[in-house]
Amino acid sequence: MGQGNDQDVAGGGGTPLPDEIAADNAEQGGAWNGDDGRYWVQHRERQEARYRRLTPHLMAAAGIQADSRVLDIGCGSGGTSLEAARAAAEGAVLGVDVSAPMLAEARKQAAGSGLPQVTFERGDAQVHRFEDGAFDIAISRFGVMFFADPEAAFANIARALRPGGQLAFLCWRSVRDNPYLTVPMGAIAPYVQLPELEAPGAPGPFSLVDTDRIEKLLDSAGFDEITISAVDEPMWMGTDPDDVVAYQLGIPASRAMLAEASAEARAKTETALRDALAEHQGPDGVTLGSAAWLVTARRR
Repeated sequence: MGQGNDQDVAGGGGTPLPDEIAADNAEQGGAWNGDDGRYWVQHRERQEARYRRLTPHLMAAAGIQADSRVLDIGCGSGGTSLEAARAAAEGAVLGVDVSAPMLAEARKQAAGSGLPQVTFERGDAQVHRFEDGAFDIAISRFGVMFFADPEAAFANIARALRPGGQLAFLCWRSVRDNPYLTVPMGAIAPYVQLPELEAPGAPGPFSLVDTDRIEKLLDSAGFDEITISAVDEPMWMGTDPDDVVAYQLGIPASRAMLAEASAEARAKTETALRDALAEHQGPDGVTLGSAAWLVTARRR
């Protein structure tokens, strides 16, 4: 019932994958080039609105200067890349993602924003052939949790940074800490079979909930000065319960989940979800809490 990489839950096929996508990441690559990628493009503006209180934490931690060379991992439709480019007015920003539909949207947004210093490449940061030491800063907003081999991915990102280069990323804390998930999932649990979102050790939106694991991954990849801090912010879900229900139940994973349910269960799911969201309606729309880790580190 949510998303991270601005994406959370993936599934589907679509645009053929480039050769450099790691074989063990093929499932994730296929997902973001199919229904999921297209859906997130369709809801790009909503995504940016959902993360509008989280993104400033990432940007402040990144410390982007006017002449910084920035790498955006799992850039999606380019929201964070464009934000970085506005700060690095005399520098350069490269956004990398496996999703062709989302990168097409990112390029469209960049062209319309007058930011020639930002470019995009389709690739898997686990194996992408970055130039050694090419970047001062690497950032990611919920894009580093989907690697099948996170050890290799973070080592590859470290090589792309100059010595002393900064890494800053946001990743989700546990499902139970995130009301933006627990409220809708709790409402519909009696009527449908919910997906398993937390699978220890497996790629997915909650693969980095364990801070000890994060520290070990980064240390072994060549980072030090590792800091991990909790970020709790309200997340705007939509204008009203009907708006949020339409969005939530339109997510590809939700559609697949509902396809397994009876007509009666689907109707009860929709009613229960709408009723639960109505309790969180405010003057600006429906808002639920979110909980993330903000992680920073330096390349040795």
